[in-house]
Amino acid sequence: MTDTFEKCRYYKKRIDTLRPFSPETLASLKEYFRVGLTYTSNAIEGNSLTESETKVLIEDGLTVSGKPLRDIYEALGHAKAYGYIYDILSARTITEDHIKTLHRLFYDQIDKGNAGIYRTERVVVTRSHYPLPKPDQIPDRMKEYIDWFNAHEKTTDPVKFAALSHQKFVFIHPFIDGNGRVARLIMNLALLHAGYQICIIPPILRHEYIGSLELAHKDTKPFIEFIAGRIVETEKDILRLFGESTALHEGAMQKNEGVNSKVSLENEGVNAVCRLITEQPGLNTRDLAELTGKSRSSVERYIRILKANSRIEFRGAAKNGGYYPQNE
Repeated sequence: MTDTFEKCRYYKKRIDTLRPFSPETLASLKEYFRVGLTYTSNAIEGNSLTESETKVLIEDGLTVSGKPLRDIYEALGHAKAYGYIYDILSARTITEDHIKTLHRLFYDQIDKGNAGIYRTERVVVTRSHYPLPKPDQIPDRMKEYIDWFNAHEKTTDPVKFAALSHQKFVFIHPFIDGNGRVARLIMNLALLHAGYQICIIPPILRHEYIGSLELAHKDTKPFIEFIAGRIVETEKDILRLFGESTALHEGAMQKNEGVNSKVSLENEGVNAVCRLITEQPGLNTRDLAELTGKSRSSVERYIRILKANSRIEFRGAAKNGGYYPQNE
């Protein structure tokens, strides 16, 4: 099984076998992603809050000292907008009011005058070679987008559709700011509609994410593949949280001893990364790959396991931050 779309479907089926979830489990998953998506989606855009600071702020209502007020407002606003996608989940369609409300909830404390309002001025995306629609084109472009969303959601592969719903929205860029975060919320709404889990894009993959999105002006395949890969990794995280193996059960991998061997090696890698971060706080993924001799994808997997168990957290900007023991 090498096709990423097949993996998405495979892991979704694995998660579906664990259903129905209890109300307590559903609430825990919703809260888990509220923190995770709020932190990662903001960090990609340069927000300085760590994951633990984000968690304390939106779960406990405790302010974080020494941080820009805007960063705090972004976290609080995103958490509200995240909650809203569950409010509109049963609608099974999307409307202009839904999209404007998502932006208003996110942006209201940052700039009330522009919250939920289409932009009225030209904007330029840094390092992009493609112009955005003029302000007077936005209402028509958004109507086309909403019509496309509602017409194609049920007839397109869910993973491909979610990625395209993100890409098409960002290329319109209807608001003065916050478009990326709203796009990721819309993408996740589409995934939830289809019974998938929330897609998390870690800040460490910011350049790959933005690069594939820029390429999507000419070829959407790299971006769709990138999103599909992130969905797979999130699904695997969920299975680990439930104590399930994430091995692809094919051929020899179905044999217990083969699975046990993989789990043993996985534990060794997780322990090695945890030990290095404890001894040398601030290491990034590249550093950890070099020190352990493991591939970057393996190290990213170990990091996700440690983060899911509240052992470590990422601090600093996406470009130069690193991993630290949780609550150090």
